[in-house]
Amino acid sequence: MIETPLAAGVVDVHAHWLPRELFALPPGAPYGPMHDRDGGLFLGEIPLSISAAAMSDVAAIEQDMRAAGVGVRVLSAPPFAFPVGDQDAGEYVQAFNDALAGVVAGSGGRLVGLGMVTLDGRSGVTEQLAALAATPGIAGVAIPPVLAGASLDRGVLREVLRGAADLGLAALVHPMQLPRPEWSGHYLANLIGNPTETATAVGATLLGGVIEELPLLRICFVHGGGCAPALLGRWEHGWHSRPDVRAGSKQPPREGFRQLYFDTVTHDAAELGLLVGRAGADRVVCGSDYPFDMAQQDPVAFAVEHGPDADALTAGGRLFLGL
Repeated sequence: MIETPLAAGVVDVHAHWLPRELFALPPGAPYGPMHDRDGGLFLGEIPLSISAAAMSDVAAIEQDMRAAGVGVRVLSAPPFAFPVGDQDAGEYVQAFNDALAGVVAGSGGRLVGLGMVTLDGRSGVTEQLAALAATPGIAGVAIPPVLAGASLDRGVLREVLRGAADLGLAALVHPMQLPRPEWSGHYLANLIGNPTETATAVGATLLGGVIEELPLLRICFVHGGGCAPALLGRWEHGWHSRPDVRAGSKQPPREGFRQLYFDTVTHDAAELGLLVGRAGADRVVCGSDYPFDMAQQDPVAFAVEHGPDADALTAGGRLFLGL
């Protein structure tokens, strides 16, 4: 629920924040804990190549916003903090949502929050989403693209999307950089894993009938949708060629693709151009991935130069948030 009018300017829908007291991460987290080592942020023993202050310090976030020309920044937890383990993470989720609500409430409309919900299949997701919807400054929920061998078309994640649509909450889908042996070197778990996880979720959404069931759902896939824009033609061909591909959906993938939102974190002008052509300029919104090392440098300038103009980005970001 957003009561305070948003500040003017382009909306960055994809940025991260986590208070220091929650650096330990939720019970059962596959990574971590996060910790500050001489000012640098580490995930377990892995250096994240960013300062700890950039992740937790609101003053640092707002300073970066001013430098980047961002009017409004939408904060969500880093994906390492998603409660994907099989242990009860209810207390951690509530602590994050409470802390996020406090940060955005005092921002004068410059910051907006996307909260978390538990993902272990226990009861309570509906109540948690309702609490987010009733919290000033919180516009939606952030979720992973895959969970326990499933994606957005079934299981807990589809339940979360159904609840978000019912309550008018936005949903941001962010990959988790899940490890695989063949991606253990060269940072491939991020460079290949993240776009692959995201494309999996986009494909599951389109072919699983999620948008058809939930036409009012506002859902955004970060990193420009990962591999999805380049795969859309293949999905379209498969949908027309194979009964099993179209069994879960009534509309072809190209049609559904234009009902989704995507951010501009593509690191490539041609890729952003492809995304705009596939999704439409009104469905492409500015993102930064602040404060990570894979963030889009100078996000507003890049987006305006190679994608929609500033007015379209501002309007699209506000529409995604439900304004």
